[in-house]
Amino acid sequence: MAGRSGGGESKKAEAREGEEREEEAEALEERIYTIPLRDAKKVARWKRSKRAVEEVRKFLRRHTKASVVVIDPALNEKIWERGAEKPPSKIRVRAKMLEDGVVKAELIE
Repeated sequence: MAGRSGGGESKKAEAREGEEREEEAEALEERIYTIPLRDAKKVARWKRSKRAVEEVRKFLRRHTKASVVVIDPALNEKIWERGAEKPPSKIRVRAKMLEDGVVKAELIE
């Protein structure tokens, strides 16, 4: 317990440091893609939005050579906006390539 200043301050400082580290690991490269989701129409009606999310991951893996693709909640919401049966036919995405081989996909509006 020695060396700690006041109760909650150290936890807040640690949280701020964690946020700063995340900002430092920001995108090495950033690109904008228009991803066609027409292949999602080839599956059963009730599986289409799920397939559209898979298509986004597949497209970004192919075009960015990344092993891991993280989809932003706003992008996921946009795909599922009209339910499982009617995903959009295409979607614009900003792909941020991070240091550790991860790609983060964000919605562009």
